[in-house]
Amino acid sequence: MYITYRQDPGLQAGPGRLTSLPVTFTFPAMSTGGVAADTGLLLIRVVSGLTMAAHGYQKFFSGGRIAGTGRWFDSLGMRPGRVHALAAASTEIGAGVLLAVGFLTSLAGAAFVALMVVAGYAVHRANGFFSVNSGWEYNLILAVIGAGVGTAGAGRFSVDHLIGAGGMFSGISGAVIAIAGGLVAGIGQLAVFYRPPEPESA
Repeated sequence: MYITYRQDPGLQAGPGRLTSLPVTFTFPAMSTGGVAADTGLLLIRVVSGLTMAAHGYQKFFSGGRIAGTGRWFDSLGMRPGRVHALAAASTEIGAGVLLAVGFLTSLAGAAFVALMVVAGYAVHRANGFFSVNSGWEYNLILAVIGAGVGTAGAGRFSVDHLIGAGGMFSGISGAVIAIAGGLVAGIGQLAVFYRPPEPESA
């Protein structure tokens, strides 16, 4: 779709007068569902994807690294801690990069949902909603981004679009993969592995 602007003659030629000639300018329209929507999806994908990948990088290369993260997982009740630390860090990097470039987008969205279900329940649920109190606000936002982008698709500025796989990873199929798949994976992991420590007696 294009929007055309036309400047009509306003002044006639004559002594001491300027001459305005008819000029037409044509620009592509930034309509919903077009370039504007795809640009918005690109921004959301890149920022949220790289944010998720940064968390995985941090587990591998910062602080206590995988060993320290594994001990932390053990303390939460996600055992064996080292295995979960490696799985979480690898999934965060992989899913983050996939979402950022828009490749296998609904699968990346499912990973976002699963990761945030586990983190929100095992780590943050007892602290209420707001992230300032270490609540699950941040987890909800990233999970919804994964579910939303997995349903909407990555848009034209993505690898999925370039290889012609956009329809496979969007719409109903994308929603089933990202939302249902993510919830099943996250809840399943909690059901199988999460064994919170017994509270200490006074």
